[in-house]
Amino acid sequence: MIASTSSRTFTRSLLGCSSCASASGAVTRRTLLPPLPHLAISSTRLAIGGPHQTRSSSSSGPAGRPTVATSSFLSTTREAALHTPGLRWRDDESIHPPTKDPDGNIVLGSEPTFVEPSAEDLISVDQGGRETKKMNLYQAVRDAMAITLSKDSSSVVFGEDPMNLASCTEFSPPRCSERVFNTPLTEQGIAGFGIGLATMGKTAVAEIQFADYIFPAFDQIVNEAAKYRFRSGDQYNVGSLTFRSRESLSSRTACGNDSADSYFARLGYPSACMAVGHGGLYHSQSPEAYFLQAAGLKVVIPRSPIQAKGLLLSAIRDPNPVIFFEPKILYRSCVEQVPVSDYQLPLSSAEILQEGSDLTIVSYGPPLYTIEGALHLLANPSEDIQNLVPRDLRGLKVELIDLRTIMPYDIETVVNSVNKTGRCIVVHEAGKMGGVGSELAAEIQQRCFLRLEAPVQRVTGWDTPFGMIYEKMYLPDQVRVVSHGSRWEG
Repeated sequence: MIASTSSRTFTRSLLGCSSCASASGAVTRRTLLPPLPHLAISSTRLAIGGPHQTRSSSSSGPAGRPTVATSSFLSTTREAALHTPGLRWRDDESIHPPTKDPDGNIVLGSEPTFVEPSAEDLISVDQGGRETKKMNLYQAVRDAMAITLSKDSSSVVFGEDPMNLASCTEFSPPRCSERVFNTPLTEQGIAGFGIGLATMGKTAVAEIQFADYIFPAFDQIVNEAAKYRFRSGDQYNVGSLTFRSRESLSSRTACGNDSADSYFARLGYPSACMAVGHGGLYHSQSPEAYFLQAAGLKVVIPRSPIQAKGLLLSAIRDPNPVIFFEPKILYRSCVEQVPVSDYQLPLSSAEILQEGSDLTIVSYGPPLYTIEGALHLLANPSEDIQNLVPRDLRGLKVELIDLRTIMPYDIETVVNSVNKTGRCIVVHEAGKMGGVGSELAAEIQQRCFLRLEAPVQRVTGWDTPFGMIYEKMYLPDQVRVVSHGSRWEG
């Protein structure tokens, strides 16, 4: 444990802040499209990446390709934010909270009622309409935590450095300060403490600062939290237990003289997942697939500030334990208008970001911006690769799906899309073996076999450990997405 802690401290001292700056005609079905083998070789020369590129002064990527800052997936206006698909207001005067038994446990099936956005929401703020505020992802998460602490007197936020990650006066109303506190750096203890609080009817939000360190808590999460309701025959549960963690890869960018500790101290967030382009062995993993077999858990990964706030509030209020992975690469680079009111977005419900009829692409988190850039590259290839991209391929109509919840995921939305397009690519940063893509490919093969016109493709991280200098090579990039999108011969 001493060696582990020392290694963690040393590694964190090497980290700087993360930022990102890339990615934001039909093809006749049953036509085999030629693979593009030379694109992978050209990827380094073209400097084509995902949201993990080094941020430049330009708001758009190479050759005008969209970046996270200019992504069409983000709501840049108040009207767009208030009409986010699936958004439901949770107003105190119009909702019936979940029922709790005498011991304080949430009675399963006692869902609260919500209010859907109405025409009155679009009235100007001065006339009583809904208000939105420009937020990045970490501010949206902090807003969700402040709402939870203010409205739920039983809520407790604790873990690795929440007190230093944001002061209580910024994080929540002063009266809530005693419910936000630090714990020792012992992840199994943090998870166990959260389970104990949840069984007593408290709303426990446990922070594990980086997803790489969630493994010491694996036994508590998988063998205790996930099984509590099932092993008791539904007599008790650990509803209102949420584990927050950070993940995601990115390229290194300058951030003054700030170390990672002081950087995240300003943000105020728990564990992160996925790599950061310079995190090395201890801050670069995407461990979400490890929890796919933990029946009883829910696993959520948001793509944007609006999604982060709404999904986190849903996770905290869900009657099942939830692991909420926050892509740290998007903390500051992903900015949009976010409703100030209390609202939720549905768990286990995928969102179709772009409709199409030729190809389905399924992903979650930061790779969605890589895919957006790849589709732009496909439709408008740069001079370097124009001769490598067939003209009929440039009119490919792609349906893009954000899973949002990867356990349990929304398989019906995926199946309906693949039955329509006949082709599918799954993209994620985690390794290929035993990942979300493997499970989706198996389900699609089973449910859509007679409608498939090509094998399901996967664009993922490589199945290998990697050091700091290889992180950029590890991640899926736009070129790999384009190349797999044309590889219909398997």
